[in-house]
Order: sequence, then structure tokens, then C-alpha cells
Amino acid sequence: MIYSKINIFFSVIVMHFTLFSCYNDKSDSIKINQKNDSINNHNSCCENSRNNFLLNVPDAHSDVEISNHDTNFIDVVTDEMIFIEGGEFMMGSVEERFALQREFPRHRVSVTSFFMDAHEVTNYEFKKFVQETGYITVAEKQIDWNDLKKQLPPNTPKPNDEQLEPGSMVFIAPKYVRNLIDYSQWWYWIKGANWKHPQGPESSIEGKDNFPVVHIAYKDALAYSKWCGKRLPTEAEWEWAARGGLKNKIYPWGNELVDDGSPKCNYWSGVFPTSNNARDGFISLAPVKQFPPNGYGLYDMAGNVWEICADWFDDRYYESFERFTKVMDPKGPKTWSYSLEPYDPKRVIRGGSYLCNDSYCSSYRVSARMPHSEETGMSHTGFRCVRDI
Repeated sequence: MIYSKINIFFSVIVMHFTLFSCYNDKSDSIKINQKNDSINNHNSCCENSRNNFLLNVPDAHSDVEISNHDTNFIDVVTDEMIFIEGGEFMMGSVEERFALQREFPRHRVSVTSFFMDAHEVTNYEFKKFVQETGYITVAEKQIDWNDLKKQLPPNTPKPNDEQLEPGSMVFIAPKYVRNLIDYSQWWYWIKGANWKHPQGPESSIEGKDNFPVVHIAYKDALAYSKWCGKRLPTEAEWEWAARGGLKNKIYPWGNELVDDGSPKCNYWSGVFPTSNNARDGFISLAPVKQFPPNGYGLYDMAGNVWEICADWFDDRYYESFERFTKVMDPKGPKTWSYSLEPYDPKRVIRGGSYLCNDSYCSSYRVSARMPHSEETGMSHTGFRCVRDI
């Protein structure tokens, strides 16, 4: 009886979240052009919190059949950093076709020089960190109810212990979907999924040293960056670096649409989320450095995996800046603010992932910014680091 109440209660919550999905259709463009503040909504390819799924899915989908596409790549990419000379730019979106309100208004930002990883942190690099420190990621730990309930509405009843077992969020392409609003049709909470077992307990990263590490929570990325004497980038540093020296462009490579010309990044080419035609050569994650770098020599600043930044996420943060007042090295807001999940701490993620598609989530744009739950790992989320001069 108690479980039924929990399930019903959180079904209502998740329904509320999904009703505000922000997949890119014509109605969204109209809202954006009107600068409608109601565009503080979910983009279902990325903005998923483990909390919604833990308390809404009875069996946590531990028995979902997942295909495991193993690909062996011989070359192992290790620590490589690129010098990024500081400068001044207009941060935020230059167009309104795909952009969300959280990317406006544009504002003048100046960043000082720094070094940035040439590519996302790989399985090989993260494995070395774990071997030397014994670190255990968030996805590998039993979920502490005392911590979890702080991220939920007051008086939320405790779920049964089985639902608090270690796990992570995994994308599984459905055969068909009812709509593009209900993301539970393709996102599943999988018990036993983590960085070593990215698609569930029966999968592995053997032969995938060159792939970006995934199922990484903010705390995991922070621990790794401190271990190697680096830090996570601010989103201002990230956007400046992603632009690669180009001014007022939409993508790291310019303004050419992702579907035009030769493949530019790892993205969802086809009909999301049911069919990926692998036009870019990959149906899911790709090894790092498979596509041309941007003007600074940085790889995969668009697509492949979302990248965790240091900043708290506030969907109205940009509104605090005057358009022509220059901001020096912004570090983000003092805390998070996200109306749909006000109790769940959010960090900024950037760059989009292999799940992005212009018909749904065109977040491989340099200005795209999304909220990410601090305690949530996902199969399309990783990170890269920076280092001060």
C-alpha cells in the first residue's frame, strides 16, 4: 500500500516535468522569439534526474535487455592539453531558431588564458585515477535516503530499499514512441550501470579505453580534476574555448547545419529516438578525436557526450548581466535555481551529446546550456578539465 502511494505520487511529479518538455518544434520557436519566461523547461535528452526514476519505476528496469556494441580501438589517448589564450566575446546565443530562453540575453565576457584538455576524459584516464586512489563513483554507491530526501519535496515517503540500490541512467532506443515529451520511453534507471558497466551489469568497457568515460556525477568529475591537479571549466571558459576563435557563430565549426556537408560531430542522424542511421559513422558513443578539431585544436566540443562544468545552473542567470557591461571571468551564480526541480542541486552541462538532433535537441550549439543533477550519472554525460596558467 505504501509503495503504491509512492508510485502514484511520483507519477504525478514526473508527468508534471514531462509536460514542460522543450523539444524543438515550431511552438518553441514562437515562445523563444517572444522571450517567454515559461521556457524554463526540460529537454528530455539530458535533463533527467535519478530522483524521478528511482521513485517512479517499480523494478528500476534492472532486467531490460540492452545490446552492447563493442568496438576495439588500439590507440589510447592520454593526458593532452591545449593552451587557450584569453579574450573577450559575446556569450550567449546569436540565433533564435533552436535556442532556449536560458541562452539570452547575450552579454560581454572576458576570460583569462588557461589550458584545456584536448578531448573528454577517457575510460583509460579515469581507470588510472580509480586504480591509484580506490575512488568509488556516485553510481557505484548505495543511495543514502537521508541525502536523497533533501533533494525531494518535503514529506516525501521513503521508497523501498531495492530502489536505493546503486545504478545510473541509461538510454535505450525504443522501437516506437507515443510522443517526444515522455522521456521515460527511452531513459531507464538501470541497477548496476556505472562507468565500468555503461549499459548495465552485463556490459563492460573492455576494448574501449579510448571512449569518453560516462555515468559521471559532478562529485566524480570534481574528484578526478583535483587528483590530476586540474579543475572543471567554468561555462564561460567552456564557451570561449568551444568557439575556437570564431565570432558570432552557432557551432564550433561555423554556421553550417550539422546535417550539411561532411560529418562534423557525433550526433543523432535520423529519427530521434527510434532510428539512428549512423551518418557520422556511429550509432552511440564514439572514441575521442574522431572528428576534426575546432580552431583551437579541441576535439568533440559538440556532440558525443555532455560535459560537466563548475557552475551552478540558474535558468535566468544571464538576465543578471547588462548587455554592454563586460564581466571578467564569471564563475556562475552563487547557487542553483531551477523551477521544475527546486530541491535538486543542478550544475551546468555543455556541448550536447550523440543523442542531439535538430528535430529535438540541437544542443551541439556553442551557446546551449542545460541543467544536470549533481548526483545523477547518465550514459551520455562525461567531462573534460582545465588548468590555470
